[in-house]
Amino acid sequence: MTITLLDGGMGQELVKRSAFPASPMWSAKVLLDEPEIVQAAHEDFIRAGAQVITINAYSATPERLEHYGKLELFETLQARAIDLANKARDAAGRDVKIAGCLPPLFGSYAPDLTATYDERLQRYREIAAQQKGRVDLIQCETMASITEATAACTAAVETGLPVWVGLTVADDDSANLRSGEPLQEALDALSGMGAEAILLNCSVPESITACLPIVAATGVRFGAYANGFTSVTKLTMGKTVDGLTARRDLTPEIYANHVDQWIALGATIVGGCCEVGPAHIAEISRRLHP
Repeated sequence: MTITLLDGGMGQELVKRSAFPASPMWSAKVLLDEPEIVQAAHEDFIRAGAQVITINAYSATPERLEHYGKLELFETLQARAIDLANKARDAAGRDVKIAGCLPPLFGSYAPDLTATYDERLQRYREIAAQQKGRVDLIQCETMASITEATAACTAAVETGLPVWVGLTVADDDSANLRSGEPLQEALDALSGMGAEAILLNCSVPESITACLPIVAATGVRFGAYANGFTSVTKLTMGKTVDGLTARRDLTPEIYANHVDQWIALGATIVGGCCEVGPAHIAEISRRLHP
Protein backbone atom coordinates (compact mmCIF):
# COMPACT_ATOMS: atom_id res chain seq x y z
CA MET A 1 0.00 0.00 0.00
CA THR A 2 1.47 3.34 -1.09
CA ILE A 3 1.13 6.15 1.46
CA THR A 4 1.21 9.80 0.40
CA LEU A 5 2.73 12.08 3.05
CA LEU A 6 1.43 15.64 3.28
CA ASP A 7 3.08 18.62 4.93
CA GLY A 8 2.08 20.00 8.33
CA GLY A 9 0.28 23.13 9.50
CA MET A 10 1.65 26.22 7.75
CA GLY A 11 -0.38 28.79 9.68
CA GLN A 12 0.89 27.99 13.16
CA GLU A 13 4.38 27.37 11.81
CA LEU A 14 4.41 30.90 10.40
CA VAL A 15 3.18 32.34 13.71
CA LYS A 16 6.20 30.75 15.39
CA ARG A 17 8.63 32.05 12.78
CA SER A 18 7.27 35.55 12.23
CA ALA A 19 9.00 38.60 13.66
CA PHE A 20 5.63 40.33 14.07
CA PRO A 21 2.62 39.73 16.35
CA ALA A 22 -0.13 37.55 14.93
CA SER A 23 -2.57 39.47 12.75
CA PRO A 24 -6.26 38.83 12.09
CA MET A 25 -5.20 38.54 8.43
CA TRP A 26 -3.02 35.64 9.62
CA SER A 27 -0.97 33.87 6.95
CA ALA A 28 -2.11 36.27 4.22
CA LYS A 29 -0.25 39.12 5.92
CA VAL A 30 2.90 37.01 6.13
CA LEU A 31 2.77 36.65 2.33
CA LEU A 32 3.01 40.44 2.17
CA ASP A 33 5.53 41.14 4.91
CA GLU A 34 7.70 38.02 5.23
CA PRO A 35 7.47 35.86 2.10
CA GLU A 36 10.87 34.39 2.87
CA ILE A 37 9.59 32.54 5.93
CA VAL A 38 6.74 31.06 3.89
CA GLN A 39 9.23 29.62 1.44
CA ALA A 40 11.49 28.43 4.27
CA ALA A 41 8.61 26.62 5.99
CA HIS A 42 7.65 24.90 2.74
CA GLU A 43 11.28 23.83 2.27
CA ASP A 44 11.49 22.43 5.79
CA PHE A 45 8.38 20.33 5.27
CA ILE A 46 9.74 19.03 1.97
CA ARG A 47 13.07 18.12 3.54
CA ALA A 48 11.20 16.43 6.37
CA GLY A 49 9.67 14.09 3.80
CA ALA A 50 6.43 15.70 2.63
CA GLN A 51 5.42 14.57 -0.84
CA VAL A 52 2.64 17.15 -1.17
CA ILE A 53 2.77 20.75 0.04
CA THR A 54 -0.25 23.05 0.12
CA ILE A 55 0.02 26.68 -0.97
CA ASN A 56 -0.21 29.25 1.82
CA ALA A 57 -3.50 30.72 0.61
CA TYR A 58 -5.78 29.58 3.44
CA SER A 59 -6.47 33.14 4.59
CA ALA A 60 -6.42 34.76 1.16
CA THR A 61 -10.14 34.46 0.44
CA PRO A 62 -12.13 37.38 -1.02
CA GLU A 63 -14.32 37.52 2.12
CA ARG A 64 -11.42 37.80 4.55
CA LEU A 65 -9.51 40.31 2.43
CA GLU A 66 -12.59 42.43 1.82
CA HIS A 67 -13.26 42.50 5.56
CA TYR A 68 -9.89 44.24 6.05
CA GLY A 69 -10.17 46.51 3.02
CA LYS A 70 -7.58 44.49 1.06
CA LEU A 71 -9.70 42.85 -1.62
CA GLU A 72 -7.48 44.31 -4.32
CA LEU A 73 -4.70 41.99 -3.10
CA PHE A 74 -6.65 38.79 -3.82
CA GLU A 75 -4.99 37.87 -7.12
CA THR A 76 -1.58 39.06 -5.93
CA LEU A 77 -1.67 36.90 -2.80
CA GLN A 78 -2.93 33.84 -4.63
CA ALA A 79 -0.13 34.18 -7.18
CA ARG A 80 2.50 34.79 -4.50
CA ALA A 81 1.41 31.72 -2.51
CA ILE A 82 1.79 29.55 -5.61
CA ASP A 83 5.10 31.15 -6.57
CA LEU A 84 6.61 30.58 -3.10
CA ALA A 85 5.57 26.92 -3.10
CA ASN A 86 7.25 26.44 -6.48
CA LYS A 87 10.40 28.22 -5.32
CA ALA A 88 10.51 25.99 -2.25
CA ARG A 89 10.17 22.88 -4.39
CA ASP A 90 13.00 24.05 -6.63
CA ALA A 91 15.23 24.98 -3.69
CA ALA A 92 14.65 21.67 -1.94
CA GLY A 93 15.35 19.78 -5.15
CA ARG A 94 12.57 17.24 -4.68
CA ASP A 95 9.74 16.36 -7.02
CA VAL A 96 6.84 17.07 -4.68
CA LYS A 97 3.27 17.87 -5.69
CA ILE A 98 1.81 21.30 -5.02
CA ALA A 99 -1.79 21.43 -3.80
CA GLY A 100 -4.07 24.38 -4.26
CA CYS A 101 -6.31 25.41 -1.38
CA LEU A 102 -10.05 26.04 -1.16
CA PRO A 103 -10.51 26.94 2.53
CA PRO A 104 -13.47 28.13 4.62
CA LEU A 105 -14.43 31.50 3.14
CA PHE A 106 -15.08 33.34 6.41
CA GLY A 107 -13.29 31.55 9.24
CA SER A 108 -12.33 28.08 10.43
CA TYR A 109 -14.82 26.09 12.53
CA ALA A 110 -17.52 28.70 11.88
CA PRO A 111 -20.29 27.11 9.83
CA ASP A 112 -22.75 29.63 11.31
CA LEU A 113 -21.08 32.35 9.21
CA THR A 114 -23.07 31.20 6.25
CA ALA A 115 -23.75 32.19 2.70
CA THR A 116 -26.00 30.40 0.27
CA TYR A 117 -24.70 27.49 -1.76
CA ASP A 118 -24.70 29.59 -4.93
CA GLU A 119 -22.79 32.43 -3.25
CA ARG A 120 -20.18 30.01 -1.93
CA LEU A 121 -19.87 28.29 -5.29
CA GLN A 122 -19.21 31.59 -7.05
CA ARG A 123 -16.49 32.52 -4.56
CA TYR A 124 -14.86 29.11 -4.77
CA ARG A 125 -14.87 29.34 -8.55
CA GLU A 126 -13.03 32.67 -8.28
CA ILE A 127 -10.37 31.12 -6.06
CA ALA A 128 -10.08 27.97 -8.17
CA ALA A 129 -9.62 30.09 -11.30
CA GLN A 130 -6.51 31.66 -9.75
CA GLN A 131 -5.03 28.22 -9.03
CA LYS A 132 -6.06 26.22 -12.09
CA GLY A 133 -3.11 25.32 -14.29
CA ARG A 134 -0.61 26.35 -11.63
CA VAL A 135 -0.99 23.55 -9.07
CA ASP A 136 -1.05 19.76 -9.30
CA LEU A 137 -4.25 19.15 -7.34
CA ILE A 138 -6.85 21.03 -5.30
CA GLN A 139 -7.46 20.49 -1.60
CA CYS A 140 -10.76 21.63 -0.13
CA GLU A 141 -9.66 22.06 3.48
CA THR A 142 -11.42 22.18 6.84
CA MET A 143 -14.92 21.99 5.43
CA ALA A 144 -17.25 22.38 8.43
CA SER A 145 -20.65 21.94 6.75
CA ILE A 146 -22.20 20.05 3.87
CA THR A 147 -22.98 23.27 1.99
CA GLU A 148 -19.37 24.41 2.33
CA ALA A 149 -17.95 21.04 1.27
CA THR A 150 -20.19 20.50 -1.76
CA ALA A 151 -19.74 24.05 -3.06
CA ALA A 152 -15.96 23.83 -2.77
CA CYS A 153 -15.87 20.36 -4.29
CA THR A 154 -17.97 21.46 -7.27
CA ALA A 155 -15.66 24.40 -8.02
CA ALA A 156 -12.55 22.27 -7.57
CA VAL A 157 -13.75 19.45 -9.83
CA GLU A 158 -14.57 21.98 -12.55
CA THR A 159 -10.83 22.75 -12.85
CA GLY A 160 -10.17 19.25 -14.15
CA LEU A 161 -7.50 18.71 -11.49
CA PRO A 162 -7.49 15.89 -8.94
CA VAL A 163 -9.57 16.95 -5.91
CA TRP A 164 -9.27 15.99 -2.24
CA VAL A 165 -11.97 17.14 0.18
CA GLY A 166 -11.06 17.61 3.85
CA LEU A 167 -13.89 17.57 6.40
CA THR A 168 -13.44 18.82 9.96
CA VAL A 169 -15.34 16.84 12.59
CA ALA A 170 -16.43 17.81 16.09
CA ASP A 171 -13.96 17.08 18.88
CA ASP A 172 -16.30 14.69 20.64
CA ASP A 173 -17.85 11.28 20.05
CA SER A 174 -20.72 12.54 17.90
CA ALA A 175 -19.29 11.67 14.45
CA ASN A 176 -20.67 15.00 13.26
CA LEU A 177 -19.19 17.83 11.28
CA ARG A 178 -18.64 21.03 13.24
CA SER A 179 -21.97 22.22 11.82
CA GLY A 180 -23.67 19.42 13.75
CA GLU A 181 -24.54 17.56 10.55
CA PRO A 182 -23.74 13.83 10.62
CA LEU A 183 -20.48 12.87 8.92
CA GLN A 184 -22.33 10.13 7.07
CA GLU A 185 -24.68 12.69 5.50
CA ALA A 186 -21.69 14.71 4.31
CA LEU A 187 -20.13 11.61 2.76
CA ASP A 188 -23.43 10.78 1.05
CA ALA A 189 -23.64 14.33 -0.33
CA LEU A 190 -20.08 14.17 -1.70
CA SER A 191 -20.56 10.72 -3.23
CA GLY A 192 -20.28 10.83 -7.00
CA MET A 193 -19.20 14.47 -7.13
CA GLY A 194 -15.76 13.62 -8.49
CA ALA A 195 -13.43 13.96 -5.51
CA GLU A 196 -10.56 11.45 -5.67
CA ALA A 197 -10.14 11.33 -1.89
CA ILE A 198 -11.96 12.26 1.30
CA LEU A 199 -9.89 13.41 4.26
CA LEU A 200 -10.60 14.31 7.86
CA ASN A 201 -8.56 17.30 8.95
CA CYS A 202 -8.05 19.99 11.58
CA SER A 203 -9.72 18.01 14.38
CA VAL A 204 -8.07 16.33 17.34
CA PRO A 205 -6.46 13.03 16.34
CA GLU A 206 -8.63 11.01 18.71
CA SER A 207 -11.83 12.18 16.98
CA ILE A 208 -10.33 11.51 13.58
CA THR A 209 -9.42 7.96 14.59
CA ALA A 210 -12.97 7.37 15.82
CA CYS A 211 -14.52 8.70 12.60
CA LEU A 212 -12.22 7.18 9.99
CA PRO A 213 -14.04 3.81 9.85
CA ILE A 214 -17.13 5.70 8.63
CA VAL A 215 -15.07 7.23 5.83
CA ALA A 216 -13.38 3.89 5.06
CA ALA A 217 -16.77 2.29 4.49
CA THR A 218 -17.34 4.52 1.43
CA GLY A 219 -14.70 2.64 -0.53
CA VAL A 220 -13.16 5.92 -1.69
CA ARG A 221 -9.49 6.70 -1.11
CA PHE A 222 -9.21 8.43 2.25
CA GLY A 223 -6.79 9.93 4.74
CA ALA A 224 -6.32 12.32 7.63
CA TYR A 225 -4.28 15.17 9.06
CA ALA A 226 -5.09 16.33 12.58
CA ASN A 227 -4.44 19.51 14.54
CA GLY A 228 -2.60 19.76 17.83
CA PHE A 229 -4.77 22.24 19.73
CA THR A 230 -5.89 21.67 23.31
CA SER A 231 -9.35 22.85 22.30
CA VAL A 232 -10.85 24.62 19.35
CA THR A 233 -12.73 27.88 19.55
CA LYS A 234 -14.13 29.52 16.46
CA LEU A 235 -11.54 31.40 14.49
CA THR A 236 -13.81 34.07 13.08
CA MET A 237 -12.48 37.09 11.28
CA GLY A 238 -11.05 39.53 13.80
CA LYS A 239 -9.48 36.94 16.09
CA THR A 240 -5.84 35.91 15.97
CA VAL A 241 -4.54 32.36 15.95
CA ASP A 242 -2.07 32.95 18.77
CA GLY A 243 -5.04 32.73 21.16
CA LEU A 244 -5.20 28.96 20.62
CA THR A 245 -3.07 26.66 22.78
CA ALA A 246 -0.99 23.74 21.58
CA ARG A 247 -1.17 20.37 23.27
CA ARG A 248 2.01 19.37 25.08
CA ASP A 249 1.41 15.65 24.72
CA LEU A 250 1.53 15.47 20.92
CA THR A 251 5.24 14.95 20.45
CA PRO A 252 6.38 13.81 16.99
CA GLU A 253 6.47 10.22 18.26
CA ILE A 254 2.98 10.31 19.79
CA TYR A 255 1.48 12.06 16.78
CA ALA A 256 3.07 9.45 14.53
CA ASN A 257 1.43 6.76 16.67
CA HIS A 258 -1.95 8.26 15.76
CA VAL A 259 -0.95 8.26 12.10
CA ASP A 260 0.01 4.58 12.39
CA GLN A 261 -3.56 3.89 13.54
CA TRP A 262 -5.01 5.72 10.54
CA ILE A 263 -2.84 3.74 8.17
CA ALA A 264 -3.92 0.52 9.89
CA LEU A 265 -7.53 1.56 9.16
CA GLY A 266 -6.68 1.95 5.47
CA ALA A 267 -5.71 5.62 5.16
CA THR A 268 -3.32 6.28 2.27
CA ILE A 269 -2.96 10.07 2.63
CA VAL A 270 -1.57 11.34 5.96
CA GLY A 271 0.04 14.48 7.30
CA GLY A 272 -0.55 17.24 9.80
CA CYS A 273 -2.60 20.39 10.33
CA CYS A 274 -2.23 23.21 12.87
CA GLU A 275 0.61 22.74 15.42
CA VAL A 276 2.03 19.79 13.48
CA GLY A 277 5.50 20.87 12.38
CA PRO A 278 8.39 19.56 10.30
CA ALA A 279 9.63 17.36 13.17
CA HIS A 280 6.29 15.53 13.23
CA ILE A 281 6.38 15.00 9.46
CA ALA A 282 9.98 13.80 9.68
CA GLU A 283 9.01 11.15 12.25
CA ILE A 284 6.14 9.91 10.08
CA SER A 285 8.48 9.80 7.07
CA ARG A 286 11.05 7.84 9.08
CA ARG A 287 8.43 5.21 9.89
CA LEU A 288 7.18 5.04 6.33
CA HIS A 289 10.68 4.84 4.89
CA PRO A 290 12.93 3.31 7.56
